[in-house]
Amino acid sequence: MPPHLEKCPRSLLVSEKSNFLNEASRHEAHVSKHWFNYKISLLIPECEVLPADFLKVIGNFSSYYIVQDLPVYRFLEEDMLEIIKKGSFYALSYKTRLDEDNVIACLGRKLILSLDKDTYEQLGLEGKPSLYNHRKPMRYVVTVDLTDKSLVPGAKRYQQVLLSLKERVLLRCDFLLTDSHSDQDGYLKALLSQYTYEKCRPTLSTQNLTDLLCPSLQSSDFQGKSLSCTPEQFLDWLGAVNLNISCQNSATSFLSTYVCPEPCNSVSQALLCTVTGLIPPEDISALLQELRKYFDEPKVAAWVSLTVHGFVDSPVCWGTNEHGFLKGGENFYNFVCFKNQEYWLHMATGAHDGCPP
Repeated sequence: MPPHLEKCPRSLLVSEKSNFLNEASRHEAHVSKHWFNYKISLLIPECEVLPADFLKVIGNFSSYYIVQDLPVYRFLEEDMLEIIKKGSFYALSYKTRLDEDNVIACLGRKLILSLDKDTYEQLGLEGKPSLYNHRKPMRYVVTVDLTDKSLVPGAKRYQQVLLSLKERVLLRCDFLLTDSHSDQDGYLKALLSQYTYEKCRPTLSTQNLTDLLCPSLQSSDFQGKSLSCTPEQFLDWLGAVNLNISCQNSATSFLSTYVCPEPCNSVSQALLCTVTGLIPPEDISALLQELRKYFDEPKVAAWVSLTVHGFVDSPVCWGTNEHGFLKGGENFYNFVCFKNQEYWLHMATGAHDGCPP
């Protein structure tokens, strides 16, 4: 076997246990700081039809837009700044590759530019070398705080940034963007009308699973301290379920096999619900709130699982921590919610990322 295949790339997994009712619980903070999400997977054991309340919440998810060839300097226009400062506007360059292209993101009132060396030097804005360069810096990250007082239209600093983005290097690309106030902000509609764009809705799909082997999870068994499987084993199993990989392989003529972690039990039916699109943290928070109410009425299932996947080419993962690509670009988190309002939270990133919070 070639040497580079003998070792798996480093990955990071942080797990914590808490209770939604605990004042010190950080679940909302973690959700709100994972900005760019493209897929939600909801697994509900002993369930056949998606509950109406869940369907209503998902139906209220924000629309998003695919805008073609939008110049980055448009985010600095005065009316646009007012929209961004409300804190619910998100934009991510579309079909740009974090390991090769210039990648742009607007989040949490900040504009983040992940740039190749040539673009960075031409732009003339102050930035920092990427944390994930090789021997020599070949990539730089520029962060512009759009709420800074020096970025008031007409100010010297504002004019400098605008000049760089509009005249020195006219950065432009396709964008995914969403804003929960879009129905009220006429300027955003006017801006979109100047470009070719498509309005999209998050896509919902459901799959019924029968006779599914599930790990027997108890909230007290966190981190595999009792008989329950470890976080790594649970996430491997969850990935297999989402990819429709059999968890009942027997050691016959196969080179490798996979079985459900022990102890486990067979559930007659389970529902796998998937939502894809540009999904802002506010919508995920609303779904998590509804998920907490699922056990208000008696249920056969002991737990439900919610997994949120971030865009692999997002320039950030949690907060403004730089996200790297390397081989997979993965960054995701998973909630396992129990009847007693306790939860497990697993946060995972790839080799080129800092430790999740």
